[in-house]
This record gives sequence, structure tokens and C-alpha cells, in this order.
Amino acid sequence: MSAILPPAERLWWNQPLDRVEGTWILIAFVWCMVMFFMMPYWHVYGKQNLATETYKTTPEAFAKKAQAVVDQYTVRTETDEKIPVVHPPAGGDVYLIARLWAWWPILELEAGKTYRLHLTAMDYMHGFSLQPENINVQVLPGYEHVLKVTPNRTGTYAILCNEFCGIGHHKMVSRLYVK
Repeated sequence: MSAILPPAERLWWNQPLDRVEGTWILIAFVWCMVMFFMMPYWHVYGKQNLATETYKTTPEAFAKKAQAVVDQYTVRTETDEKIPVVHPPAGGDVYLIARLWAWWPILELEAGKTYRLHLTAMDYMHGFSLQPENINVQVLPGYEHVLKVTPNRTGTYAILCNEFCGIGHHKMVSRLYVK
């Protein structure tokens, strides 16, 4: 049988399978089953997927909570815009706001300590990407995304927006310090 010419008989599916064709069907089926069972395994035991909580919120309510944390835990300001650097206590809640075209505030966390990172967008959809780590979350307006993070290496990390959000998208970068 050829794929170029029509089958000689109308009921081609009643024809016996060629050995090579059956082998490839079996290989594809086995690979599908491996992937089918590995996906839940990776999710539960692979520790590569963020388990997030998400709540409905308003920009005003989230800004009020973020401002309260900034007022309480600011240690200094950085950049020309005087963006506050926040150093909350270990195990505490940390708030990060995405808006055209900035992340606010700058975060300073302790290595080995767990924090609850709250994210929201004030205007449009943004993407939270923590580099060089492989953390990538879509941040939507009207929703408060909560991630449990435990930084395990000290250093300065880059926070990038990876969802195109307008003409100033390339300037939407920030820092996260881990001490």
C-alpha cells in the first residue's frame, strides 16, 4: 500500500498491518504511556512546579497591603525613582506589584528562609520571570497570586516581565536580593 496511490480495496483498515508499521505504533503507544504517568510524578515529586494560591482582589486592596509591608520593612531606597528595598521577616508575606513598566518594591530575602510571595498586576497582564532560576508566572490584574518561595542561594536575581505589555516592556526589570 502507498500513501500516494489510493488503496486497492475500499476497506483498507481491514488489511493486515506491516511489521514495521506495527512496531512504530507500539513504540508511540509505549512512549505516550510513559509520558502519561511521568507528568503526575513530575508534578508531585519533581518539585519543579509552583503550587500557587490565587485569590480575587482589587488593585486598591492589594496596593494597601503592599504599602503596609513597605512602610513597615523598608531598609533603603534604590534607583533614580527611589524604589524602596523591603526586607521582611522570615516566614512573612512579601508583596510585589507589576504595573506599566515597573516592579515595585525591590525585595531583599534571606537564604534558606521561606516566604509567601504575593503578586498582582495593576493594569495589564504581565509575566513574572525570576532569572537565572526557572520561575515563570503569569500575573493577571484582579488576581492575587501567592507563591511559597525558599531562596537557597545568595546573590542578586533579575525579575523580568516576559509578557509583552506595551512600548516600555523592555524597561520592566527589577532585582531581588538574597542575603
